[in-house]
Amino acid sequence: MALPTIAIAADHAGVALKKLLLEELAKEASFTDFGPATTDRVDYPDFAQKACAAVLDGRCSLAILVCGSGLGMSIAANKISGIRAAHVESTFTAQLAREHNNANVLCLGERVTGPGQALAMVRAWLNATFETRHQHRIDKVHALEKK
Repeated sequence: MALPTIAIAADHAGVALKKLLLEELAKEASFTDFGPATTDRVDYPDFAQKACAAVLDGRCSLAILVCGSGLGMSIAANKISGIRAAHVESTFTAQLAREHNNANVLCLGERVTGPGQALAMVRAWLNATFETRHQHRIDKVHALEKK
């Protein structure tokens, strides 16, 4: 079975966690890294847009975005029609993000989440399956994008 291809991006405050995720999850998924490679100051909306575009055009099946808190990336990603980004801080919310919300983007905060917890949250999200009984709610969310 082919590994899922996941877009991954960060801002300057998320580079170290992004690097750790790439190293630790290489056997569990294939990644397309949308940057940045250094901790030079950058703007998170630019990197959220690049990774989310790859999800929307089918180059990647999911995306992981990392910034200092996870909040900025989540806000930026959720402005893009078709993206359902979830900012999570536990394995439970990561799992529910996929099961109930079919989140196609996971947002993490390097400054608020330890590396072990971040890995556990990503694995919980990747291993969860969308429960289609929630599809009518996802449809309502997408209807909001058209208003």
